[in-house]
Amino acid sequence: MKSYPSVTEAPGKRFAIVVARFNHLVTARLLEGCAAEFERRGVAADDVHVAWVPGAFEIPNACRALAETGRYAAVVTLGAVIRGGTPHFDYVCRAVTDGVREVARDTGVPVAFGVLTTDDIDQAMERVGGSDGHKGEEAAAVAVEMATLLPALAAPPS
Repeated sequence: MKSYPSVTEAPGKRFAIVVARFNHLVTARLLEGCAAEFERRGVAADDVHVAWVPGAFEIPNACRALAETGRYAAVVTLGAVIRGGTPHFDYVCRAVTDGVREVARDTGVPVAFGVLTTDDIDQAMERVGGSDGHKGEEAAAVAVEMATLLPALAAPPS
């Protein structure tokens, strides 16, 4: 059996991060973890470009614009949608998930999904360095691995 290598570092590659301002307490922590993970994986700070958007709903639009530039090996999406007392949560979550999926499919650029969908703020905080790990760090790790894997898939495995 032959397989493609899993590369966990990406020096010299450029990445974009789209982060929502809404629920800033959570999203700022997602961004901090994401940036720190890129640094641990050999990505220079100057090769990480951040675009802030008003809320999670706007993430797919900015993500597509960045992916279509051809400047980025991958795009990371960061946001937090916290359930309220109306169906708004369901609509926003579906729109963001579908929109981000379509960007990856349509552009061929890897998109790491770091948008939290939680029932309350406590659950969100547990996912930004609490007992449930750090989803910002995980999103950066996914972006690095996919940014190196997808180009490798063009050739047969070794």
